[in-house]
Amino acid sequence: MLHAGIFFTLSDFPHAEIFPENDYVWTALNSLKDYMNSSSYPVNFSRLITEGVPLQRTYILHENELLESASLEIVYGDTTKGKLAVYRKGEQLKGATVMMAGSVFMGKQISLGHGVLIESGAMIKSPAIIGDQTEVRQGAYLRGYCLTGKCCVLGHTTEIKHSIFLNNAKAGHFAYLGDSILGENVNLGAGTKFANLKFLPGNVTIKTEEGVIDTGRRKFGAILGDETQTGCNSVTSPGTIIGKNSFLMPNTTARGGYHPSKTIIR
Repeated sequence: MLHAGIFFTLSDFPHAEIFPENDYVWTALNSLKDYMNSSSYPVNFSRLITEGVPLQRTYILHENELLESASLEIVYGDTTKGKLAVYRKGEQLKGATVMMAGSVFMGKQISLGHGVLIESGAMIKSPAIIGDQTEVRQGAYLRGYCLTGKCCVLGHTTEIKHSIFLNNAKAGHFAYLGDSILGENVNLGAGTKFANLKFLPGNVTIKTEEGVIDTGRRKFGAILGDETQTGCNSVTSPGTIIGKNSFLMPNTTARGGYHPSKTIIR
């Protein structure tokens, strides 16, 4: 069975419980809405941010307190390596999250972890749970039900909806992810697109050596196992599942179905 343990190391993932032990890996997508709707979200955040209005100045979120940045020093180091730092009168505000002027938030179900950077021009629609030391870059569009682990990158002009990023997963540039899962240390090349809807009606099916499996999902993008990488301008067909330590080469379209670990798709 194509269960989560074949694709992911979950021991350090903060939301490992979303993956059932004895069911298909894509069932986590079926549970994602209920999981995120039942999660708790900081009350202070939703009270102090005006919904749908770009922030007029940069704010710092520290220990559930929203601070204006005018009197603070911000060092914009590598967010995913814990180098983003905020100082007040020379003292570091450990775990401070930075929301730059021009970023936009919609809805009350938004949770930002410690040491997160939200760059100008990013649009985040709830629900969204952004893990520690994650970077949401300029122009990123999070359309709701986006769940990330630690040290992820949601990149420049990248559109994401109803998807899961495990720790250190990165979609840095010009990508589209819908109804998809990225494993730990997955990296998407610039322009990678995950198609998630078939032209013809009906559920997405997965072709395996044991036969064809009906996923029960009308929309299903891609699932990439740990350490897998895609090249620039690559595309996956609906229902593409790629095992660990694999490569999808540049300018290549991956067919739907299961591709085992250590596969090179040309």
